[in-house]
Amino acid sequence: MPNREAVVRIRNALFPSFFHTGFVIRKRAAESGRAFPRTMILLGVNIDHCATLRQARYRENERTVGANVEPDPITLAILAERAGADGITVHLREDRRHIQERDVWRLRETIATRLNLEMACTPAMTEFAVKLEPDSVCLVPENRREVTTEGGLDVVGQEDRVRDVVDAMRAAGIVTSLFISPDEAQVEIAAKLCSPWIELHTGAYAEAYHTPERKNQFERLRRAAALAHKLELVVNAGHGVNYVNIAEIRTLPHLHELNVGHSILSRAVFTGIEEAVRELKERMNR
Repeated sequence: MPNREAVVRIRNALFPSFFHTGFVIRKRAAESGRAFPRTMILLGVNIDHCATLRQARYRENERTVGANVEPDPITLAILAERAGADGITVHLREDRRHIQERDVWRLRETIATRLNLEMACTPAMTEFAVKLEPDSVCLVPENRREVTTEGGLDVVGQEDRVRDVVDAMRAAGIVTSLFISPDEAQVEIAAKLCSPWIELHTGAYAEAYHTPERKNQFERLRRAAALAHKLELVVNAGHGVNYVNIAEIRTLPHLHELNVGHSILSRAVFTGIEEAVRELKERMNR
């Protein structure tokens, strides 16, 4: 593996404009010995499950919107933005179980914030992403039998395959994030591949939240975030984040953005999407 300084030089040359300004300011403050307040954590709202509800009734309909087809994920995205969402995330899965290609194209043409496309490491999805030109992509594992993404992408075991996609996104000017488990080996390979961002999979922590294992799972996340920051990766996180565990998750060091979907949509059933987004963003940044 190249030494850390070489990897950092390569990444900074390739992605000079993609590193969060707050990271640079905090780094300079730390070097000068001055304290600097934690910057606001950004919120990416995943709208997949709005499409899940639509597909439950209208899967066989040729339309994705209009006439009697509802709800419309793009309307939800606009309302989420109005409430303070910093970006919109969608996962275009191979089996098209929720989000459809037309949804993604409409989002690209409509939203005012950032579009983050979650995708598998396949030639078909790479080709689609290059044509779409989202603001960022997040590479995730896929399994047709899973209800939702069950674990992080194994970049250690699929280094060459992941590198091909990262290189293709870089050539297209698209920021890449790797959705990985909070393991040091995964973080180190992410840095080696010059992916500027990672998203730590918080699912194991969320599942353990009401058990004695919670402390160990949070420590895994903390160590992974600290290592990623040391390697000058932007640290995002997501999966299973909700209105209760956010009180601890938000204390992870160097956290730049959280991507949350299911919990927001669940809360929105009772409060409306705008109140659900506003409440979570406020809890994230107390």
